[in-house]
Amino acid sequence: MKYQNLKTYFAALGIVAAGLSANAQTTKKFIDPANMDLSVKPGDDFYTYASGTWVKNNPVPAKETRWGSFNELRDFNINAVKTLVEDAAADKSAPAGSVKRRVGDFFAAAMDTVAIEKLGYTPIKADLEKINQIKDIQGVLDQVAYMRVSGMGSPMFGVGIGQDRKNVSKYMVNIGQGGTTLPDRDYYLKDDTRSVKIREAYNTYMTTLLTLTGSDAEAAKQKAATVFKIEKQLAEAQMSRMEMRDPYATYNKFTVTDLNKKTPDINWAAFLPKFKIKGQDTVLVSSPKFLASLDGMLKSVPLADWKTYLQWNILKNSAGSLSSPFVKANFAFTQAQTGQKVQTPRWQRMSSLTDGTIGELLGQLYVAKYFKPEAKARMDAMIVNLRKAFEIRINGLEWMSAETKKKALEKLAAFKPKVGYTTKWETYTGLDIKRDTYFQNLRNASIWSYNDNVNRLGKPVDRNRFGMTPPTVNASYSPTMNDITFPAGILQFPFFDPNADDAVNYGGIGAVIGHEMSHGFDDSGSQYDAHGNLKNWWTAEDKAKFDAKTKALGEQFDAYTVLDTVHVIGKLTMGENIGDLGGLNAAYTAFKMTKQGQSNEKIDGFTPDQRFFLSWAQVWRGNILPESAAQLIKTDPHSPGPYRTIGAPVNMDAWYTAFDVKPGDKLYKKPEDRIRMW
Repeated sequence: MKYQNLKTYFAALGIVAAGLSANAQTTKKFIDPANMDLSVKPGDDFYTYASGTWVKNNPVPAKETRWGSFNELRDFNINAVKTLVEDAAADKSAPAGSVKRRVGDFFAAAMDTVAIEKLGYTPIKADLEKINQIKDIQGVLDQVAYMRVSGMGSPMFGVGIGQDRKNVSKYMVNIGQGGTTLPDRDYYLKDDTRSVKIREAYNTYMTTLLTLTGSDAEAAKQKAATVFKIEKQLAEAQMSRMEMRDPYATYNKFTVTDLNKKTPDINWAAFLPKFKIKGQDTVLVSSPKFLASLDGMLKSVPLADWKTYLQWNILKNSAGSLSSPFVKANFAFTQAQTGQKVQTPRWQRMSSLTDGTIGELLGQLYVAKYFKPEAKARMDAMIVNLRKAFEIRINGLEWMSAETKKKALEKLAAFKPKVGYTTKWETYTGLDIKRDTYFQNLRNASIWSYNDNVNRLGKPVDRNRFGMTPPTVNASYSPTMNDITFPAGILQFPFFDPNADDAVNYGGIGAVIGHEMSHGFDDSGSQYDAHGNLKNWWTAEDKAKFDAKTKALGEQFDAYTVLDTVHVIGKLTMGENIGDLGGLNAAYTAFKMTKQGQSNEKIDGFTPDQRFFLSWAQVWRGNILPESAAQLIKTDPHSPGPYRTIGAPVNMDAWYTAFDVKPGDKLYKKPEDRIRMW
C-alpha cells in the first residue's frame, strides 16, 4: 500500500502514560472529527481516515524536518525548558554552586554569541596543532586515546564501559566499530542518486571547514578526498545496522592477549590505560572484523593521511559550537541531508543542549515546576494493569508451550518500571561550568561524562540510572536492565490526559507501556532472560514458531512504500514493529477490563473501541520532509507514522469489528493471515 502524500515518519520509541478516568465527560474533544477525513473508508486507509485533515492543515514548519504529535509535545516541553533556563540565567542571586546557578551559567554562556564570534576557531587551534606534531603511527593511536579522554570525539572506533550482556551484574570494557561521519555505511557504498547527493554535500562541508581553518582551496579539496577515502574503507569494514541487531553476533569476548593477536599493530595492554582503563584483562568487541580491517589500515594508510583524518574529527565535532561561519556550514550539511528550511533558533538549540548536557540539574527545575505527582500515580496504576494484561495474553498463547510461558512470565514479573524522573539526582561533582566559557563548558562536560563512565569499572551495576532526562518525550526498554522507562515529558496529551476517557489513555500511553514491555519479547529482547542476561530461555520448537511470526511481520512491512521505490525495511524495524503489535494488543486487553471497555456508550459519535484505535492513530499523525524520510528509512529502527498507524491494527480482530472492515477493503487481511504474536 502506498500513501500518495506520505510526509509522516516518526522516530519515537514505544509510548504510553496513564489514565484511569473511565467515561470521563469533558468539553475537550480528545478524539476530534475535525482532524479526520471521514470521506475515506477506515478499511481502505485508516491513517488518512483518522488524521487526514490534521495532516493537511499542519505542514512541517521551516525550522523542523517533521511535524506531528511528538513534535507538538516536544515543542511544548522545549518552551517550558526555555522559561527555566532563561529564568536561571537572569537570577544573579542564585548561590554559587547551586542547581539554578549552574544551569543559568551554562545557558548564559551558550547564548553569549558576542564572545563566541570573537573566538572564531581559537578553542580548537591547539588541538589541531597537536596533531601536526605526530611523528608515527603510535602517535596516531595516542592521539585517538587523547581525543577520547579529553572530550574531543572518538575517531576510528568507540570505547566505553557497559554491562557484560552475559553477566549483567558486572561492567566491562566495550569496543565498537565507528570512524565514519555519514549517517549510514550505505551512503559511502551505494551510488543511487540520493547517496551521491549526500556525498557531494559532505565534500562541500569538509572543504568549507578546512578552508575556514586555514587551508587553501586546493589543499582543502585534497584533504577532503583523503578523509572520504579513509572513511569509505572504515564503512566497508562495518557491520550493517541489520547485522548489529543480533546480540550474539555483536558479543565477542576477548582476552587482551588474544585481541592483540587479532590486531598486531595495536597493543591493547598498553593502549587501554591511555583511555584511563586499567587492570582489565578482558574486553567485549562488537565487530572483530572491523578492528582487524582497521589494524590493516594502520599499515596501508600514510601517516599524513591519518593526521588529516584526525584533524577532520576535531573539526566536525566542534563546528556546531564555534563561530557563525562554522555553524552555518554545519547547518548547510544538515540541510542537504534532511531538507530543513531554516536553522532552529539558537535559544531552542541551546535549551536542548542544556538538557542534553546537564539534564539532571535542569531536570530538577523542570520537575519542580511542571511535573504532576498525580500523573505518576495514574501511570503506576496503568503499568500494573498492562502487566496483568500481558500476563493474561501470555497464558492464552496457543502457539507457545507451558515451559516457555513460565520463563516469559518470570521475565514479565521482573520488569522494573521507572516513571517521571530519577530517584537519585546526578550532582555532576567536579564539572566546572563558567558563565563566559561556552566551548570549554562543553568540553568539560564531555570529559566529566567519559570519566563517569570509566569509573563504573569494578563497581556494582547501578540499576537505578534513569537514562533519559525529565523533559524527554520518549520511553525506553533496556534488555540488560530489564526495565521500562517513561520520563515526565511524555505523560501529557496525546499520550495521556487525566480528564480523558480510558479509551484515549489506553490507546495512547497504555499502548506505549505495552510497547516497551513488548520490547522484552521482540526478536532481540526475547534473547535476554529475566535478569537481563543474554541467555536462551526458549524451547527450540517455540523459537521456530516465533521466528516464523517475525518473518511474516517483516514481509508485511517490507511491502509498505515510503517514497518512490523506497520501502520500509522489515528487518531493521522488526523490534519496533513487534513492540507496536504486542503493545497495542496488551493495551486493548487492559482497556477491556475497564468499565468503558465493557460498554458501547459513544462519545463524540465514536464507540469505545473506535476511540481506542483512533487514539493510537492520532499519536502517529504527522508530516515529514522527503529528504528526512529517505534518510530515516536507512537509519531509523521505527517504521514511518502511517505504517505504525496501521501495522498493528490490521492484525487485530477488534479493529475489523470496530470499523466494520470487510473483504474487498484495501487493508483487509484474512483472519488466518493476521499475525498473532503476543
